[in-house]
Amino acid sequence: MKKILPIIITIGIMLGIGSTCKSQIINKTPVDGLYEGLGTIDLRPTPMPSLRRADIMWQKRIWRVIDFREKMNQSFYFPMAPQGEWKSFFQIIIDGLKEGEVTAYDISATDEFLVPITFNEISARQTDSIHRVLSRPYPPYNDYDTVIVTSFDPTRVMQLRIKEDWYFDKKRSQLMVRIIGLCPVVIKDRDGEEITEPLFWIYFPEARNILAKALIFNRFNDAERRTYDEVFWKRMFSSYIYKESNVYDRRISQYAEGIDALFESDRIKNALFNFEHELWEF
Repeated sequence: MKKILPIIITIGIMLGIGSTCKSQIINKTPVDGLYEGLGTIDLRPTPMPSLRRADIMWQKRIWRVIDFREKMNQSFYFPMAPQGEWKSFFQIIIDGLKEGEVTAYDISATDEFLVPITFNEISARQTDSIHRVLSRPYPPYNDYDTVIVTSFDPTRVMQLRIKEDWYFDKKRSQLMVRIIGLCPVVIKDRDGEEITEPLFWIYFPEARNILAKALIFNRFNDAERRTYDEVFWKRMFSSYIYKESNVYDRRISQYAEGIDALFESDRIKNALFNFEHELWEF
């Protein structure tokens, strides 16, 4: 009897623990994944290396375009609606503008950061009024004038312009680059013709504070979490050059068209890397 009593007590304790664990599992909030989310992402931007004006022996300003419709850049565009921790690039910028964490600058006159504008002003500029002459679908089938008003649609932002400075730092003996500004671009279809309309410029060093806290989808590995700041820092995007600093202040499209414009863009890109290579060629 003395040997049976401890066994009965042990079995009772195990049954109690099992029922408790079962109740905890039933009452626990479902976890949509292998583990619970990390919650708020509070990361700081990667510090830029120190830079002295005396160490810059060569510099070239370049303007690029990131097209979100390219396969490598689709992570900038999707998801179209926020889903948990995932937001599109432009949605992050919109939230930053509304919360006052990022400043937008007018693009109507220059690419410089001179005149701040609000998100309401940006939306008002994108409200289009198009005059059309339509035919009535019922007798007497006569024509009538109408005005079609379209409001600002953030999903039409499908490109991003980048203003960056390439420079050679003689202290490090290295060709380096720094992104200066970002400009979202709206693509519209007007009478079968694709029209691009830049919205505003934002100062990239200021925007890094919110980009470092925003996750971007990694199509190769869901377990590796990257931020938009890391993507720009590591230059994990596809782009093409549409302008370099020149005495005429003109874009490539102003003196080359079609495939010639693509060749000119590649020529400028290759010239940047050949410059560093030729410095060390003996």
